[in-house]
Amino acid sequence: MVEKRLRTVFMGTPDFAVYGLRAMVEAEFIPEAVVTQPDRPKGRGMALTPPPVKEFCLRKGMNFLQPEDPSSPEFIKILGALDLDLIVVIAYGHILKPELLSLPKMGCLNIHASLLPQLRGPAPIQWAIINGLKETGLTAMWMDRGVDTGNILAQEKVGITPNDTFGSLYEKLAQISGPFLVRILHQLSINGYNPGSPQNHSIATFAPKITKDMRRIHWRRPAEDLARLIRALDPFPGAYCLHKGKEIRLFRASSKNMGMDVEPGRVIMARGPNLLIGTGNGILSLEEAQLSGKRRLPVSEFLKGYKIQEGEYLE
Repeated sequence: MVEKRLRTVFMGTPDFAVYGLRAMVEAEFIPEAVVTQPDRPKGRGMALTPPPVKEFCLRKGMNFLQPEDPSSPEFIKILGALDLDLIVVIAYGHILKPELLSLPKMGCLNIHASLLPQLRGPAPIQWAIINGLKETGLTAMWMDRGVDTGNILAQEKVGITPNDTFGSLYEKLAQISGPFLVRILHQLSINGYNPGSPQNHSIATFAPKITKDMRRIHWRRPAEDLARLIRALDPFPGAYCLHKGKEIRLFRASSKNMGMDVEPGRVIMARGPNLLIGTGNGILSLEEAQLSGKRRLPVSEFLKGYKIQEGEYLE
């Protein structure tokens, strides 16, 4: 069968979205326009910085739009004039209102970084690691008025290793997102609209936004839980604890069962490559640490410049 040219708009903002947009362009599914978030202040100087999707468009000479409110009547009118078959959404950062969802003939197709109905919400990659899942993946779904509740078109799985961090799992999912999206676009262009399959809402789980309070290490929790939390926030925004009022970010952690009964938060070793701390169950071993405003360092280098005494407590 002959493929029909799909009239599309792409909506996305961070690096993760660039993988899908690049794949669309390389497969000649060129969107009529790209929609991304406005430039935002970033860094110590708080300079206005374009989002990665805008930077990609500038390099490729592609049209892009940056509405503050994608549900405004003015913006709806702009997209309505494009006579769209499909809107593709990857990590755009706005909840789309019904007026926008109903614009394209087929609907709005979202690529979500979990195996729905698991981990609905804004932080599915982090929560896959926090929850100790053995696998996650991508879901292509039709967007509806709910948050990640629409009918599923396709899914692709990836394994989660014991050493995966947010950064490494993000990269795994980003790498497969482009080919995954293009396969679906080919199917839609050949076969037309596919309604997909409803989700089983009774087994849904959620992945809420990561807050600063959630990043704080609570040493009474088991070492394995803390190690997963640290990996889930590595490299950004970083789990942290306090030592004498100073914030220390923690990275590359693992749990150890050393047959010791140690008070939670007590430092039992702080020399060479070893920084070992007692928890509510087991010992947490840290390989990298970072003082606020300083570089991330291996523990052996960190301890040369910042003294932590054995027997002290981390908070």
